Amino acid sequence: MSLPASTIAQAACLVLKTANANEKAAKSLAMADLWLQGHLSFEFDQTPPPRPARPEEPVLLDPGKMPRRRKAGNSQNRAALMHAVAHIELNAIDLAWDIVARFGSEMPRDFTDDWVVVGQDEARHFSMINKRLEDYGITYGDLPAHDGLWQASEDTADKLLARLAIVPMVLEARGLDVTPAMIERFIKFGDQESADILKVIYKEE
Repeated sequence: MSLPASTIAQAACLVLKTANANEKAAKSLAMADLWLQGHLSFEFDQTPPPRPARPEEPVLLDPGKMPRRRKAGNSQNRAALMHAVAHIELNAIDLAWDIVARFGSEMPRDFTDDWVVVGQDEARHFSMINKRLEDYGITYGDLPAHDGLWQASEDTADKLLARLAIVPMVLEARGLDVTPAMIERFIKFGDQESADILKVIYKEE
């Protein structure tokens, strides 16, 4: 049986060039499995696209033009909060595989190992949240989202240390900083299932 990729760079680019969000997550999991099982060579024979493929929705807005999210007091507000988290996780899938494809050749193999596992985790997180969104009657893309994470990635496309400093250690870290309060709000309003998903993500991140 032929594999969809033979090198880690091909695998990374396959994920990055997949537009559909659910398919992107599925390919992230599949490519991670191929790498971790030793089916891909440590070669960098493809370069990542300047920008990953994305679905037509959600509409991407400037961060300053995003609708203000209210506290998670009703189902609509909780859905909006979870949709925002789903968007962060989808960005994180692309960020992980972009780092592999863009910078893996400059770093020891362990660097690629670590970021492939990150891509695997982020795909699982996205799938968990998107499944939960269905319980609210929506799916990823039904609400607007902002493009701040990827804009920062474009600004650091040729600087690994800057990428690591700005994206995981600043932007994603900010998300982690507010997660405990989000969990408490979901629990307060009786949404234990969403709180439990956020607990898993917080622990693994």
